[in-house]
Amino acid sequence: MSQHDDYVNLRHMLDHATEAVALLQGITRADLDKDRVLSLALVRLLEIVGEAANRVTAATQSEYPLIPWRQLIGLRNRLIHGYDAVDMDILWTILTVDLPALVQQLERAITQQRPPGP
Repeated sequence: MSQHDDYVNLRHMLDHATEAVALLQGITRADLDKDRVLSLALVRLLEIVGEAANRVTAATQSEYPLIPWRQLIGLRNRLIHGYDAVDMDILWTILTVDLPALVQQLERAITQQRPPGP
């Protein structure tokens, strides 16, 4: 993979993480239990973040050690393969605590990885 591919995957991670954070505006933990469409949307967004993280090369991953690569990829695998046993309390913590911090780290990485323009 090229640096451009890594940039695209970092961009996918940032875009989907940002979308998940935006969906949480005005939402409470109880809303996850009440609104199946919301919870499915948030799970899907996290799956995409993890899949895109898995596609970032090891070299680029090592440049950004504050991004929890292994945990993101593991989360994706857990959500995909353990779809029937998603703990909404853990998901809520990831969404409200971990994801905003991840967005900040990804914004830094995107700025540094931006491919040269025309």
